[in-house]
Amino acid sequence: MTATDTTTLRIGHSPDPDDAFMWWPLANFVGPDGNRYTPKIDTKGYEFVHVLEDIQSLNVRSAKGELEITAISIHQYPYVADQYALTSCGSSMGDGYGPMIIAPRKLAVEDLRGQKLAIPGEQTTAWLSTQLWLKEQGLTKEDVQVENVMFDEIIPRVVSGEFDAGLIIHEGQITYQNSGLDLVVDLGKWWTESRGLPLPLGGNCIRRDLGEAMPVVCRVLLDSIEYALEHREDAVAFALNWARDMGADLADEFVGMYVNQWTLDYGQRGRDAVQQLLSEGAAAGIVPAIGDVDFVDPA
Repeated sequence: MTATDTTTLRIGHSPDPDDAFMWWPLANFVGPDGNRYTPKIDTKGYEFVHVLEDIQSLNVRSAKGELEITAISIHQYPYVADQYALTSCGSSMGDGYGPMIIAPRKLAVEDLRGQKLAIPGEQTTAWLSTQLWLKEQGLTKEDVQVENVMFDEIIPRVVSGEFDAGLIIHEGQITYQNSGLDLVVDLGKWWTESRGLPLPLGGNCIRRDLGEAMPVVCRVLLDSIEYALEHREDAVAFALNWARDMGADLADEFVGMYVNQWTLDYGQRGRDAVQQLLSEGAAAGIVPAIGDVDFVDPA
């Protein structure tokens, strides 16, 4: 199936509250709660099929160009920029907060040397920012023992002692203390304090073969986010289907961290942040250099 010959568009996103919140208005399926959901907005004749997978799996699929629309780690974007363009809406930005390295005990930076670190995927922005942070601390990725772990398994596997530390994303950032874990570094806070920019974690991108339809589809995506924000209580109720260990209040707090003004549009500061992160990643030899990043604006 290609986007050029169908009005059915697959939209890939993580099974977590913020993505569920954003795309609730596009839902056209029976949810885990048994309720039947139908679109709340004008979808411009498109039917959106939701593909729910963890972000690392979506990153892998993006390299194959499988989905017409997909969430993506900004870290992954340089590898797929020939096939996809970032949409101006749908981003997840950490403005003074973001992915965290946590451990069962207080650890100084130098204590990470030789430690086993669970990460949510080598193409995640969490790992890109970790590598840049390690570099500034005089360490490299070779100084730690890294293993890919599903994002929702990292905290329990650190608690069990299987790993010395974990790189956490999603709701773990506000629930890790419930497991008796300590913070080593908040990478979003480090980035914002040192660069004066938000940390661009994830974005949404659209396959370039949609051609002239790209801005129209981007408009539907923006309308979905705006509708969810305007009907917050209902959108959070839907998002609770994917809220692990969170009630409505905590889920609402988490959604607010990653669905906000940045999600409606990167703005110039957000676009500068993407460019800064990828330029630094390229200079450090972590990602390919791609020059200026292009964005699709809504029709």
